[in-house]
Amino acid sequence: MIVKRTIPEAYRGSITEGENAKRFLMEIERLFAKNEKAETSSHLAKLVSMRYKGKGNIREYIMEMSNLASKLKELKLELPEDLLVHLVLISLPAYFGQFIVRYNTQKDKWSLNELISHCVQEEERLQRDKIESAHFALTSHNKKRKKHAVGAENSSKKKEKKQGLPVDSSTK
Repeated sequence: MIVKRTIPEAYRGSITEGENAKRFLMEIERLFAKNEKAETSSHLAKLVSMRYKGKGNIREYIMEMSNLASKLKELKLELPEDLLVHLVLISLPAYFGQFIVRYNTQKDKWSLNELISHCVQEEERLQRDKIESAHFALTSHNKKRKKHAVGAENSSKKKEKKQGLPVDSSTK
């Protein structure tokens, strides 16, 4: 059989002898068939264990979760959109806590697209607040340094006076 010669020898040994090419190719297909249960289990485990770490784009992260849900749908395991929304919310880090509480206290449920837009807005708000708090901390830290530097300068002059050393009048 010509087809048999084109297949690597490692595969030929594990295939039973057949009279015709169709049967031979069916045997090969059987060897390389995907295990749907294993694939479903793998995708579901990945979906449930996903965590957003705050790095990257939250929109892409949610779309990746949605992509896994669509792969599960192809494998005949359809997840309702409400469940996917809750899986996304559960996977968000602690600093999204207020956002999650706000969602849970609302009567209406969000679609996945609404969740994405709200998450993007929340992420932008958190980044703005982080920048503002960093700016505030930096400016208050500099004020403390200036006060500390002036206080240290005055205390060194007082020490010089106590020790009877001449005080440099040019530094006043």
